[in-house]
Amino acid sequence: MPSGLSHLAPSPAPRPDAGAVVTKAAVRAAEMLGVTARVLAEVIGVSEATVSRMRNGQHALEAGSKPFELAVLFVRLFRGLDAIVGGDAAAARAWMAAPNTALEAVPAERIRTVTGLVDVIAYLDARRARV
Repeated sequence: MPSGLSHLAPSPAPRPDAGAVVTKAAVRAAEMLGVTARVLAEVIGVSEATVSRMRNGQHALEAGSKPFELAVLFVRLFRGLDAIVGGDAAAARAWMAAPNTALEAVPAERIRTVTGLVDVIAYLDARRARV
């Protein structure tokens, strides 16, 4: 078999940059949830200017950094809430802005701390797991 045909084999697709993927997902989740740049900056631990650069595609979070890890958690919150509301962005935004007695806070306010973010995710995970 001629070895000259190896160039015809499909080459593996390049792996997307994890930082760019998570950055884009976090920005999109914030938009869908009605979370402002100021709040997103507090949630993931960056400046509001950095969030603005993220939105413009001029900055990507560094994989493995604390802001990257917090952005992953924020995206997880979005995905959990999105599953509960069946993709209804208006319902998700309303839930984020309304007082929640179980969380003893407005979710959009509660997520500004790491413990609050984790608590909201745990709450959503528990709500989704109901049978």
